[in-house]
Amino acid sequence: MIPFVPLDYETLRLIWWLLLGVLLIAFAIMDGFDLGVAALLPFVARNDDERRIVINTIGPVWEGNQVWLILGGGAIFAAWPALYATSFSGFYLAMMVILIAIILRPVGFKYRSKLTEPRWRAFWDWGLFVGGFIPALIFGVAVGNVLRGVPFRFDDAMRVVYEGNFFGLLMPFALLSGLVSLAMLVAHGASMLMMKTSGAIYERARVYGSYAALATIVLFALAGIWIALGFKGYAVTGIQDTGGPSNPLGKTAVAEAGAWLANYGRHPWMMVAPLAGFLGSALALFAYQRRLAGFAFVSTALAIFGIISTAGLSIFPFLLPSSLDPNASLTVWDASSSHLTLWIMLLATLVFLPIVLAYTAFVYRVMRGKVTSDELGKNPNAY
Repeated sequence: MIPFVPLDYETLRLIWWLLLGVLLIAFAIMDGFDLGVAALLPFVARNDDERRIVINTIGPVWEGNQVWLILGGGAIFAAWPALYATSFSGFYLAMMVILIAIILRPVGFKYRSKLTEPRWRAFWDWGLFVGGFIPALIFGVAVGNVLRGVPFRFDDAMRVVYEGNFFGLLMPFALLSGLVSLAMLVAHGASMLMMKTSGAIYERARVYGSYAALATIVLFALAGIWIALGFKGYAVTGIQDTGGPSNPLGKTAVAEAGAWLANYGRHPWMMVAPLAGFLGSALALFAYQRRLAGFAFVSTALAIFGIISTAGLSIFPFLLPSSLDPNASLTVWDASSSHLTLWIMLLATLVFLPIVLAYTAFVYRVMRGKVTSDELGKNPNAY
């Protein structure tokens, strides 16, 4: 036992696995509606005035929402260094595509209104669309590749060797996962537009949100059926030391059909996750039909929670399975930082996470209400 650390290593690893899930879900819920709104921009807004309204529904909050992405990346870097190194090197080109797309958002926000020339504004409107559409799609593609297994191994010096390429990530199941992600975030963005707008934008968002919620149900079901019909997952064989030093090669693992469903047989309570994914999307569809904007937002958030939790619970204890050498797969028990590091990080999280939550709640309270043309005309800081 490390001095001054009251929690054992196994417990701290489990806590940080849960915290990582919380941060990723928070990012998908908070920044996810930004991505969804941006992806809907060309479709729900038909003139410059409507586009300004749509942009300003997320303009005051998108930067704060990206804090959750930074927190998630920081948690992976500090708590799961092997996962950070392997995934960021293996998905390097995909990460660069996401980064470029995300950069288009602040540039689009800042530069769009500098000129009134229609082609100038149309260019940046499509830039904002790309900044929402591409990350929403590729984040899901990344999850799909994790479920498939990533082509990496360790050499004799314990260096990670990645043997894949960018186009190898674009396999059918990964693309299906990307479409699930895109549909669920578009549905979430549509609910935010309903909460923040009125009139024609509201009605178009309601229609597109209905389609996206229905697509989420269908695509999520297809992904589940695909996994159930012989899709190869991964399983640890033998007994793994859950409280020992991190050593990714200190276990044996195999790839076998049905492995990603095994946890649900051992722990039936985990079925709550996929049920939440379907229920949230179905409730969102109901809310769109009944014009219940706030209820639609809560429902799409529930769907996001359920879908992401389904992926995390299905692969537990794996973090990043290896398709080249299953024994090299990274798990919760063999890819973490040291015992003391996890404890110090937990203390820091207990101090700073409530501050982030309180500030976020304050910002959304201040920014509450609908965005209208009259308000934009009176606000010199509006985009």
